[in-house]
Amino acid sequence: MNLLAGKRILLGVTAGIAAYKAPDVVRRLRDQGAEVRVVMTHSAAKMVAPTVFQAVSGHPVRLSLWDEQAEAAMGHIELARWADYVVIAPATAHVLAELANGLAGDLLTTLCIVTRAPIVVAPAMNHSMWLSGATQANRARLAGRGVLFVGPGTGSQACGESGPGRLAEPAEIVQVLTDHANAGRSGLLAGLHVLVTAGPTREPIDPVRFLSNRSSGKMGFAVAEAAAAAGARVTLVAGAVSLPTPAAVERIDVESAAQMNDAVMSRAQRTDIYIGAAAVADYRPVSAPSQKIKKNSDSLDLHLVKCPDILAGVAALDNGPFTVGFAAETERLEEYALDKLRRKGLGMIVANLVGDNIGFDRDDNSAMIFWPGGQEDICCMSKADMAAVIIARVADRYRTARSKVTPLPRTRTS
Repeated sequence: MNLLAGKRILLGVTAGIAAYKAPDVVRRLRDQGAEVRVVMTHSAAKMVAPTVFQAVSGHPVRLSLWDEQAEAAMGHIELARWADYVVIAPATAHVLAELANGLAGDLLTTLCIVTRAPIVVAPAMNHSMWLSGATQANRARLAGRGVLFVGPGTGSQACGESGPGRLAEPAEIVQVLTDHANAGRSGLLAGLHVLVTAGPTREPIDPVRFLSNRSSGKMGFAVAEAAAAAGARVTLVAGAVSLPTPAAVERIDVESAAQMNDAVMSRAQRTDIYIGAAAVADYRPVSAPSQKIKKNSDSLDLHLVKCPDILAGVAALDNGPFTVGFAAETERLEEYALDKLRRKGLGMIVANLVGDNIGFDRDDNSAMIFWPGGQEDICCMSKADMAAVIIARVADRYRTARSKVTPLPRTRTS
């Protein structure tokens, strides 16, 4: 079965010498049953004639925002909404910089800002350009927003030098799209929007000190990655961590519990499932001075107040998402987890013991899952494998819960 059959793919071509390979990408996509439309930058049109792409795609090539006939009906907006995927191959250092900084100076970059479709970029440039600090910073920023990268490969380059920067082979680019389409098609959460929180929050004491906890964020990030692999559209609200963003996941970075609460509550009613895996601070200082507190006495008293209870707040929403909590405990795991499940009105809770060499900063874990009327033990396994188990159970409980009620209409926005 051709998983790309019927998919609408917008191919952006920028002015790298590797643009000569882009028509082969179009041909291979069409062989898989996809419909392809091509947008070129003006400089790319000097590398390969637009008529070549028109011939292999079967559609006129778009070059400019100033196409009066197309733009009479806001054609760039319609084109962005038309696409199931936006692929840029080759993607030059210049276009990566434009995308990373939110610039919309031409048709292609404007489409990338407007579209809600997954964006896949295949970089191609001289190895020194690829390895430069600026390009790597732009790559990291784009990956943090869920942009998928294919390559670059390593080898000889048109300049006569060798190193990383070669355009990925057309077959590899098509395979990445096929894999992504397969995850969405067969995934347990296909068509659903999942909101995940992960990592610790930091509550400022003064400009250089804060209250926090030992959470690494690894479990929450693994859950976000597993949800995306299961076909969900995933938004990840991340606390203070330095973990790479999972592929095809939208990431929002926050610092404090209040910032995380704002990010979650502004999105919760537009999502189907909320998974609160973050280690949100329970208390914060009432105030934080604008200057560093000096060590002038033998003691320091901090007046603390409660932080917002994000999990309970989401669970209490009218027409809110199916809500999954996490509980990290040092003792009486089942008792405390079940109390949290009932008290906060959750659909499910994942509980694990933490302490010295248990849970924190490890790549493996064990846990217990509880839901009203049932439970499941998860033996020690990698956090990635555990995340897949959790997502499978979330999908099962979500469908069971939704089958018992008739949900109110929910407005869908980005």
